[in-house]
Amino acid sequence: MHKYDFAGRSAIVTGGARGIGYAVAERLLDSGAAVSLWDIDETALDKAVEALSAKGEAHGALCDVGDWPAQERALRETLDRLGRVDVMIANAGIVGIIKPAWEYTLEDWDSLIRADLSGVFYSCKAVVPHMLETGYGRIVVVSSIAGLEGAPNNAAYSAAKAGAIGYVKAIGKELAKSNVLVNAVAPSGIDTPFIDDVRGPYMDFVLSRMPIGRLGRAEETASLICWLASEENSFSSGAVFDSSGGRAVY
Repeated sequence: MHKYDFAGRSAIVTGGARGIGYAVAERLLDSGAAVSLWDIDETALDKAVEALSAKGEAHGALCDVGDWPAQERALRETLDRLGRVDVMIANAGIVGIIKPAWEYTLEDWDSLIRADLSGVFYSCKAVVPHMLETGYGRIVVVSSIAGLEGAPNNAAYSAAKAGAIGYVKAIGKELAKSNVLVNAVAPSGIDTPFIDDVRGPYMDFVLSRMPIGRLGRAEETASLICWLASEENSFSSGAVFDSSGGRAVY
């Protein structure tokens, strides 16, 4: 495994207790970073922190990313423990609610937008002032191929992920000269617990769109995320990077 140089760096990974977030946290720790995992699932968070602590400085903060006061509180806890934040991986979110768009309840819509779009905004709002003060930062937003092309019967998720992509494109341009670089990745069909609720016909559709013919692995997307989060990425900001097994046409 290639290791990027994260020695002396501190990172936040939202949704870090499992899946892509866990794989990112593990790779960051293996590359020398101190990592704060933010997650809404206290039991999974405690287990993840216990396991990852064997690799380095791993901290956990219970956090619902769709709640701004919770993100403020988690940031204070992280700064108290790690002293600084150089990297934010805005990975937390919820899986789509599979039904025709016109059958969504208001609660369905609000829950997806809150977690998958507002949560991204809150994560950036939390750390950007600190990063501007220190003169360095890397932010990577985990969006989805659904945000680029739209996924039938998954409209609210598609809308939230598209909104996150639009936000990255805007704030990435705003910050491009500041050495705080913001980018997104757009996975498709990564084999994590995140997709357990949508296995079946919906995942059959997803796989049918992926020329590589298989689901991705969390560590494959984590590798791309960690490059974007490293100092080796010094020229990309406001961009969206494919992690979709050839599905993307952008």
